[in-house]
Amino acid sequence: MTTAQSSSIPTPEEAARWTAGQIVELSRAHVALRHERDTLKHQLEWFKRQLFGTKSEKRHPEPAPTQMFLGELPIPESAPVAPGKLVAAHTRQARATDFAKTEHDDGLFFDEQRVPVQTIELPNPEVEGLLPEQYEVIGEKVSHRLAQRPGSYVVLKYVRPVIKRRDTETIHCAPAPVGVIEGSRADVSFIVGLLLDKFLWHLPLYRQHLRLTDAGIRVSRAWLTQLCAKASALLEPIYAAQLASIRTARVKAMDETPIKAGRAGPGKMKVGYFWPIYGELDEVCFPFFEGRAHSNVETVLGLEPGKGSVLLSDGYGAYAAYAQKTGILHAQCWAHTRREFFEAQAVEPALGAEALERIGALYAIEEHIRKKKLKLEAKREYRLEHAKPVVEGFFAWVQHTLDNHGLLPANPMTQALAYARNRRVGLEVFLTDPDVPVDTNHLERALRPIPMGRKSWNFCWTELGAKHVGILQSLLTTCRLHNVDPYDYLVDVLQRIDQHPAANVAQLTPRLWKAHFSQQPLHSDLHQLGMGRETPLS
Repeated sequence: MTTAQSSSIPTPEEAARWTAGQIVELSRAHVALRHERDTLKHQLEWFKRQLFGTKSEKRHPEPAPTQMFLGELPIPESAPVAPGKLVAAHTRQARATDFAKTEHDDGLFFDEQRVPVQTIELPNPEVEGLLPEQYEVIGEKVSHRLAQRPGSYVVLKYVRPVIKRRDTETIHCAPAPVGVIEGSRADVSFIVGLLLDKFLWHLPLYRQHLRLTDAGIRVSRAWLTQLCAKASALLEPIYAAQLASIRTARVKAMDETPIKAGRAGPGKMKVGYFWPIYGELDEVCFPFFEGRAHSNVETVLGLEPGKGSVLLSDGYGAYAAYAQKTGILHAQCWAHTRREFFEAQAVEPALGAEALERIGALYAIEEHIRKKKLKLEAKREYRLEHAKPVVEGFFAWVQHTLDNHGLLPANPMTQALAYARNRRVGLEVFLTDPDVPVDTNHLERALRPIPMGRKSWNFCWTELGAKHVGILQSLLTTCRLHNVDPYDYLVDVLQRIDQHPAANVAQLTPRLWKAHFSQQPLHSDLHQLGMGRETPLS
């Protein structure tokens, strides 16, 4: 086939004279062009979503063709028209309020036990020039206004008198208070505020350093980094105890997410990975590794997962290899399966819509289970009765689509269908085990601080720094899962860790700390001065 023939549409007479080799060549070119078209269309839709569209995978089904819009509603011709009526023009008085609290208020917009309140008394201008006996106070109105001090830091000044005993002629002075970090100028309240600003609110240390400078405090940025590292080292035994607790859980969910950590050369950073693991007692840990090697799963979970254990994950081969090696039951995530079809619907919109609708029916069943608060056997029976037919129908549709639609192997829809078919056994585990979630979305929500942090502090300068990030995020995220105040928790455990028995270190994990120490936590000296909640306003 000549170049002229390939660049123009042949006539029927020319096509009739083609040889078998030319037909085969043209068929291959046609397949290659279809593949290239599907790939480019898929990439274009992805880029459009990243630049202009929402990142959410929420599905918005198209309205029914017979559904009319509001402006299209017909108006009966015989409908009577109401006669017009003139209304006198007037000016409506604006509503005035001084935001004073009344007896009908439901409550304050803040917690009086945790937020410092300063009272300002305003004199009544009507009493000016009057004697006290000429008026009486019959009540008061109270209003509140939220205020803020920029960079509100406090310096604790410890004054220790030096005495000389006359009977013994000896000089004595009280020792300086012991800090959580030996020899440091930082109070525990400042260390915790530093950690929360960086790891909970994603405020990089260099910005915190600027805020300290503006507040009149002269410290180095390196000192702030050292405080974070030393505090993380103090908390590492608690992190290890929490990871050990998760290992003993029967049902565990695991994933991996990248983080830049360590220098790979001038201006370049290495890509490492956190491997978050979530236990059935709502505890999460973020172990750090320098890569995605399959052996990392073994390092985190160990080679003896326990009888009846279940590992829930996405389709990455490391988890399947671990399950095959240890015999643990491997459950697969439906959210990751759905994501494959969501991405492929740009190329095959009809098939993508049908796949999402079928999977959506499965999630509707799970939503009903949550609303009814079904547990254990009742949950299992409901899934078998309602979810199992949906799952079987979905996989029957998957096989039928692969067999009869003639999709190219490289087509994104073909890959999505194959992804689901090859993981059918793992995707059906939740039907018979009520403790297994339908997806890893609970883990995805727990690991959100990592990608959010990447957008703020971008990377970890060293691999050790990434390890410290994992330790702190493990404890802070678990605090959120158990409704434990991260500030109160860290202020307490940083002071308690040195005096707590090593054999009972598990009691300092957020889940058990809530039961043992949350009622009477240790505070900093700032709290003892009557300052109320000692966390700085910023």
